Formats: sequence, C-alpha cells, structure tokens
Amino acid sequence: METQVKVDLTSFRLETRKWLEENCPKSMQEPVTDANQLYWGGSNGKFSSKDQEIWFNKMLDKKWIVPYWESKYGGGGLNPKQNNILNQEMSRLGCRKPHINFGISMLGPALLKFASEEQKIYYLNQICKGEIRWVQGYSEPNAGSDLANLQTKAEDKGDHFLVTGSKVWTSYGDKGDFIFCLVRTSTESKHTGISFLLIDMNSEGVSTRPIKLISGKSPFAETFFDSVKVPKKNLVGTLNDGWTIAKYLLTHERQMIGGIGDTDKKKTLSEVAIDSIGVTDKLLSNSSIRSKIANLEMNEKIFELTIQRALDEHKAGNNSGAVSSFFKYYGTELAMQKEELRLEVNGFNSTEWTSEESNNGREARYFNRSKGHSIEGGTHEVQLNIIAKRVLGLPSK
Repeated sequence: METQVKVDLTSFRLETRKWLEENCPKSMQEPVTDANQLYWGGSNGKFSSKDQEIWFNKMLDKKWIVPYWESKYGGGGLNPKQNNILNQEMSRLGCRKPHINFGISMLGPALLKFASEEQKIYYLNQICKGEIRWVQGYSEPNAGSDLANLQTKAEDKGDHFLVTGSKVWTSYGDKGDFIFCLVRTSTESKHTGISFLLIDMNSEGVSTRPIKLISGKSPFAETFFDSVKVPKKNLVGTLNDGWTIAKYLLTHERQMIGGIGDTDKKKTLSEVAIDSIGVTDKLLSNSSIRSKIANLEMNEKIFELTIQRALDEHKAGNNSGAVSSFFKYYGTELAMQKEELRLEVNGFNSTEWTSEESNNGREARYFNRSKGHSIEGGTHEVQLNIIAKRVLGLPSK
C-alpha cells in the first residue's frame, strides 16, 4: 500500500510539473517587483497584464486557486501531500500565486470550521473565482491588542442587525467588497458578547478613510459604520460566540504575517550585497556583512522547515493554536532584521528619501514600514505572553 502511495505521488509530481511548465506564462515566473502586480480580485479587481489574466484563468479552470479546498467549495480537492507537491513545483519554477485574497488566507479557514453549509458553498466558491475581495474588521481605536474591548455594536432588529461603530487599520479597506467583522451583540460579558458578521462594504452607511504611514504609502484605512443594515443570514456561527471564531482566525492571520517575505523585491539580499559591496576571491568583500547575511539566510531556512513541521503536526491534530504566536513573533522579527540589514548593505543610499538614485527612498521606506510588523496581528509583547502561558506553561504571576 505504501509503495502504491509513493508511485501515485511521484506520478502526481511529474504531471504537475509538466502542466505548470506548459501553462504558466514566462512573465508569471518572474519575481514580483511591485505589490500592484498581485491580483486581488473583487468587483474592482484588474489584471496587471494579459499574462496574469491567462495564468489566473488557467489555475481557475484547474481548480488550483485554492487547491486544498473541496471541489464543492471551488477547490481542487488535493490532499495535504499533493498540495505540498504543488507548492514545491510552483516554487521550483518560480510561479507567482494566481490570486491573493484575505478570503483565502484568513476568512476561508474560519468559514470551513464555523459557517453553515449554505454559507460555505455561497462564499467559498466566490472566493475561489476571485469575485469578492475581503477585508478584516477587527481592531478599533480602543481595541487593538485588547481586542475583546471592541465597542462596534450590532443591534437585533428582527430580520437584520443594525451596526454602528468604527474599525481601524483595515488593510485595503477602501478596495474591499465585503468585510468580516467582529461586533458587540451583548454587554453581559466582554468575551461572550461578540458576534462574527459578514458585511457588504457597499451597504448604505459604510465609509472608509485612508491612513497615511511614515513610509509614504497607505494600505490601511479607517472603516465607519453608520446604522448599517446587515441581514441575519450574514451571521457566522452562533450569536455571541464570535470570540471563538476570532481566536481561530487570528491563528491563520498570524501565520500569514509571520510568513512576510520579499515578494516585491527584484533581487535577493545576497545579490544586492554583491552589487553594492563587490566580491574578493569569489566571496563578499565585507566579511562582517557576509557573516550577517549567512546567519540570516540560515535562520530563514530553519524557520521555513519549522513551519512545515508545525503544519504536518497540525494536520495530524497534534499542535496548539498558540504556535501561530511563535510564527508571528519570529517571522516578523526576521523580516525586520532583513530590512535593517538591507540598509547596511546599501550604505548611504539607503537613508536617502527622494532621489532617483535611491529609487525614491525605496529601502528607507521598506525599513520604516517593517516596524509595523511588530504591532499588526497582535503586538510582540502579546505574542510573547501567549507563548509563555500556552506553550511554555509559565505562571501568570
């Protein structure tokens, strides 16, 4: 039986490799150099090129936009081993992801676990087709790390909820079609009075306002709800039990944030260092920076292997959701360390802000933006507390 499985996986790998080589356009095998080159889908989604549209449609027809979801939800029905092989073969060829969406990385897993069958079929299929661009409505001006302090309320009006309040740090809030939102439906208990609603961003009373960052760019926005009507059918799970869903979804968000990498960099850090510093006897001329880059790359590889091991343990039902806090903490630490090292590698040009020579302060802006990694998705302090209590079992006092 084991031999048969190995043969089947080997055959699947060869077939997958052949299909990718024949169907992935060459331009979609090149590194992403700008976040605008990613396809987010949604009602206002636009392809950055004809090749991107071809690649998306090829993967959609193959049901590999979300290959590990069941076919009835729009996925390809791949088992974990097949999905790993697909990821490996896409990485080997350098294939870009055909579609990026918070509906895939965060909301989807929560819907699969907590939503009704009708909600799953309705929303997950649209996510796979790129028809809905989702944004997250969690943090509020007085409810960040202490998320359970949220005050956006949803009043029961019989056949609908009436939502009033605001959210902050809504990533791409001005571009979303729907927002998955935590709202207060009861004041009897801080944690058990929260519900999980799906809200149409085009509803009357919903508005957004961009937040400008020190980097000069603004993926974030404030989102306001002024007596917004939300149908009862948009409630996920049971009333007042949204905190359970919120915690589950946060594990996926933190793993996603912890996996932040150089998706929009043309060159690796080593290549940048070679161009900037030069080589002597086939080695980077500056031994100190050479050592720092080697150490960073080893840590990145170790982290990658650790994530894969944890995913395998999760599939076997053996790990705690708290491990996502480790991913978030260490992954973002690595990302910040890399941006700081990039400044050192590029020298004085890295600190310049506006000239053509520094590409309009590209590295300085990335460095400033990277500091937000220690806050978004739960601050480093919060993650360390979770790790201490739920992973190491240390006492609270």
